[in-house]
Amino acid sequence: MSDNQNHNNLKAFFKKEYQSLKVYTQSRIDDTADRDAEDIIQDVALKILSRPDNLSPIDNIAGFVYNSIRNKVIDLMRSKKREISAEGEIENRLMEFTELLYGPSDNSYSESAKKALKQALRNLKPDYKNIIRAIDFEGFTYKELSVETGIPAGTLMSRRHRAIAILYKELKTKKEFTN
Repeated sequence: MSDNQNHNNLKAFFKKEYQSLKVYTQSRIDDTADRDAEDIIQDVALKILSRPDNLSPIDNIAGFVYNSIRNKVIDLMRSKKREISAEGEIENRLMEFTELLYGPSDNSYSESAKKALKQALRNLKPDYKNIIRAIDFEGFTYKELSVETGIPAGTLMSRRHRAIAILYKELKTKKEFTN
């Protein structure tokens, strides 16, 4: 296969399969708010089409392109995690600085309130307890939890909403009882 033919095959593949590539890329992106599938595809296409002609020809163009997109998405996810940790570090330093200026804030809850919440959590049905634990304490997203459990994200959202309503009602009742 000549270098020119390889280049033409790549261009034809991107043109023919663009929509499929877009759907695939979109499915691989977790947080679509700051990432665009088309941008990722264009970056990958530019890199592949800009590669030197003296490299070996690509036998499986579809596999090569899809793997390139997958790798690009992984790179973006890794860089996003570093950005988040840097933002968290800045937030922590800002809180420390604020406490130096104004003194420590007292956002703590009383021991009785913590105890009541723990008891209310123990009283929840297992499905409700599990969703609260996964989303609110372990940091899972609905999408991640849906993939892991096989339960649709909408069902998980509904369960969490009902669980929070039950907790709110139980804690409100206890608060009224103690006042």
